[in-house]
Amino acid sequence: MALSLKQRSVLPGFGLTMGFTLLYLSLIVLIPLSATFLKTAAMSWSQFWNTVTEPRALASYRLSFGASLIGAAINMVFGMLAAWVLVRYSFPGKRVVDAMVDLPFALPTAVAGITLTAVFARNGWIGSYLEPRGIKVAFTPLGVVVALTFIGLPFVVRTVQPVLQDLDAEIEEAAASLGASRWQTVTRVILPALLPALLTGFALAFARAVGEYGSVIFISGNMPMRTEITPLLIVTKLEQYDYAAATAIGVVMLVMSFALLFIINLLQWWSRRRYA
Repeated sequence: MALSLKQRSVLPGFGLTMGFTLLYLSLIVLIPLSATFLKTAAMSWSQFWNTVTEPRALASYRLSFGASLIGAAINMVFGMLAAWVLVRYSFPGKRVVDAMVDLPFALPTAVAGITLTAVFARNGWIGSYLEPRGIKVAFTPLGVVVALTFIGLPFVVRTVQPVLQDLDAEIEEAAASLGASRWQTVTRVILPALLPALLTGFALAFARAVGEYGSVIFISGNMPMRTEITPLLIVTKLEQYDYAAATAIGVVMLVMSFALLFIINLLQWWSRRRYA
């Protein structure tokens, strides 16, 4: 009997590694999240509802989630194009461009925010050309979108790149030999294969953007009801020693983020089943 149980164990040390993994996740993820919900539980329902639905909080939700979705959608398109160029073409300086994709990972977020503000301000390199044409970026919601797009690009590129590298170019040649146009090849051969990776990159870029703080506070201007993001509102509540309100707003962010990520995961599962 003991021998048969040992034979069923495919991975050696599975019990030990699983226990360590669950312990690690509990200490790093589950316990802090539970503490957030427990702190919020000290509030009555009416206090919680009034806190999370005040006009300033609602305005910050709209900006944070709206700008995050827009930034992730932009990266979904242009990140795929960047990955396509890096995988399918050879050109001088390709390695430099490939390394620049990871710049938002390596660059401190505060430095990224200061740099973007300097570039898109009224007297900046790009802002000095845009503002006379009526396009103001710095200290507007558009600036928040720019910052969140900047920090989310590597997630899409690095997620799509391996899939493109494994996608044999002969498949496209076969589709062309069978009479498919270039558009049909892209929409019926390439995009279905890339869709799960694109959705994964979108989800990662969105998740990073929702919680972004350092690169946004400089370029946004932090004006309540206009350019104030939810993470900044949480920090403001903490500075006012209103810990219950800060955790209540944090709980709303967590629930909404989990709900959106759950929907995206369902789309990934659906796309894998449909194009399997």
